[in-house]
Amino acid sequence: MDRKPESLITVLDAGSAKSVVLVAELQDGVLRYRGHGVERSLGMRKGLIAELGPAAEAINRAALTAERVTKAAIETCVVGIGGSHVRGINSRGGISLGSRMREITREEVRAAVDRARSVALPPDREVLHLLPQEFILDDQPGIHDPIGMVGNKLEVNLHLSTCSGGVAQSVITCANRAGLEVLDTVYEGIASAESVLSADERELGVCLADIGASTTELVVFFEGSVAHTAVLPIGGDHFTNDLAVGLQVTVEEAEYLKRTYGHSVVTAVPQLNEIEVGGNLAVGSLGGGTAARIVRQRFLAEILEPRARELFTMLRDNLRTGGVLEALGAGCVFTGGGAHLAGLLDNAESLLRVPARVGSPVPLSRMPEELAQPEFAAAIGMLLYTHRTQVRRASEEQGLKAKLKAIFAGSF
Repeated sequence: MDRKPESLITVLDAGSAKSVVLVAELQDGVLRYRGHGVERSLGMRKGLIAELGPAAEAINRAALTAERVTKAAIETCVVGIGGSHVRGINSRGGISLGSRMREITREEVRAAVDRARSVALPPDREVLHLLPQEFILDDQPGIHDPIGMVGNKLEVNLHLSTCSGGVAQSVITCANRAGLEVLDTVYEGIASAESVLSADERELGVCLADIGASTTELVVFFEGSVAHTAVLPIGGDHFTNDLAVGLQVTVEEAEYLKRTYGHSVVTAVPQLNEIEVGGNLAVGSLGGGTAARIVRQRFLAEILEPRARELFTMLRDNLRTGGVLEALGAGCVFTGGGAHLAGLLDNAESLLRVPARVGSPVPLSRMPEELAQPEFAAAIGMLLYTHRTQVRRASEEQGLKAKLKAIFAGSF
């Protein structure tokens, strides 16, 4: 196996349903797919790690599969952070530049951001992302990049995405036990947005909802910047469990029935349609279940529709509380494995009164078609986010080196 090339980027999405390790390589400024591994997650409960050993084992198997496909050693990764412990807050702060007008440099921008981030957080909270929404220079708002401008006072409206330090450390510990060194962490909602949303949608105002197995991660963009982040405690597994209880079948069969015959709008299912359930026949199991029987397909929709309406009612209330419900000029985009359920868009448009669509991730060069699905939006988005971050840091380092070179050159 080859040594790990410096140009490789590896990301880990350890979700409630599956653990994904995805590897890409940077060639001539373009991200190209190199390999991936997917394993069913173990040791997870409600989106959080309940048992480190099984969770690390699943991650390790996914990493080994990715190594075999990639034909290179995988030693480091960027990890996605999600779950109901993630919260977002907005803050404002700034600095005075003195009585005389001065040119704004990167140092002044950092000082203003540091002042805005100085909000009191509980001891167990950690900052995942510092996301400037706009800069205000001498009371002039709406500035996205003040570097090079001249003024006396610089302020910034900032969005802080925070998480539980203990939960984040558990994910990092799992990755370490699986043989992976964690270089960075990314909120999965931000990552999914990176791979799914267009620039126009971000500018007009859009809500990205990543419906995972246990939770739904939200991020709202307005005028190109993050305005709101949150997590809802409902995901695809809640729909599955409702079916399992209502139909008295196993969770595995309920998942199959949801994917194959499920619909979240009762009136969209013909009244005379019937399906066979029970006996675990649908998932190829041999015996051990309830006797097979015939039920109306509409009965599935009668179970699924209330849960869908609960999800979107909760989403609407969260956006209203965050003050961004009226800012969705481009509507809502749904991604994640839960976005596959038929009828979800109808429920969303009915309750939110905005257009809605299902978002699939932009494909990487040479990427298998199987990955161009909503459930892989977070993993692909983490690759894109990490690449963009590396490019920005390299640009800043080059600028710093050029400045130092000019200083020393002027000294002789």
